[in-house]
Amino acid sequence: MNTIRVTAILLLVLGILGLAYGGFTYTRERSEASLGPIELTLSEEETINIPVWAGVGAIVLGGGLLLVGRRRL
Repeated sequence: MNTIRVTAILLLVLGILGLAYGGFTYTRERSEASLGPIELTLSEEETINIPVWAGVGAIVLGGGLLLVGRRRL
């Protein structure tokens, strides 16, 4: 498999996942205070939204790369 085809399939999968889930959430820990052996940390849940246009764009670009890859072979 050449790199164009792998990139196209990766873009298609990421675009479909972006449309299906719409975003992802992760937990970020940060240290707020440290007083000798006592340390205060905060855990914050962050959400990143993936715009619909980005998912559709990734699918279109991946499909276009698959078509270009076939014509070059």
